[in-house]
Amino acid sequence: MSFRGAPSHQSPFNPLPPLVVALAVIIIGIELAFQAGAAGWIGGREAVGWRLTAIRDWAVLDVVFHWMLETGQFPAREMARWLTYPLIHGGFGHAVFAAVFVLAFGNVTAPSLPGWRQLVLFFLPALAGALVYVILFGSQVPLIGGYPGGFGMIGAFVYLTRLGLTPADPSRAFLLIGFLLAIQPVFGVLTGAGLSWVPSWVAEATGAAIGYGLAVLLFPGGMARLMARIRRP
Repeated sequence: MSFRGAPSHQSPFNPLPPLVVALAVIIIGIELAFQAGAAGWIGGREAVGWRLTAIRDWAVLDVVFHWMLETGQFPAREMARWLTYPLIHGGFGHAVFAAVFVLAFGNVTAPSLPGWRQLVLFFLPALAGALVYVILFGSQVPLIGGYPGGFGMIGAFVYLTRLGLTPADPSRAFLLIGFLLAIQPVFGVLTGAGLSWVPSWVAEATGAAIGYGLAVLLFPGGMARLMARIRRP
């Protein structure tokens, strides 16, 4: 028996955006491969060192960055590091938290910034964060992990909150960024991200700022709104 006006059987949750899911699956998939290789389940003896090999070949390294600047050579193989490092993590917990950031904030921002914009909000903040990392610190510790890209999505979330497009309070959204950055030392210890949290903290803060700015540009009418605000006396 059915009644007119009865609610349809719809899920209370929005379907996750395919590109966001794919990004999270890649992050977790790579980590699972590292875990399986280290356990000896796949890949033979060489698989035990897959994580270290990936960090050597695909992470952002200060020595590689300065070599490119000094020689004026920018091989595609080395430039790719800026887009591959967010997919490599120091441990399972590190990868899971990055994937959670991507799924949670990708899901909440995708209705307003759909499709390819999600990839832009992840990879461009990650690239900018890595650039600040190597320029300011010259750290010998490789930069890995999806946190700078995840913070890019959080920055976009804050902008959408200011427009009233999310149920969150704008002031609390800003506090969320501060809170997540403040507990990075704890994340570093508990998730295997490492103890070099100060340089990575700056990369993540940069990612959040770039994500906010990108949301202004990518949101329909966002540039016109920005120009009108600038011209306002």
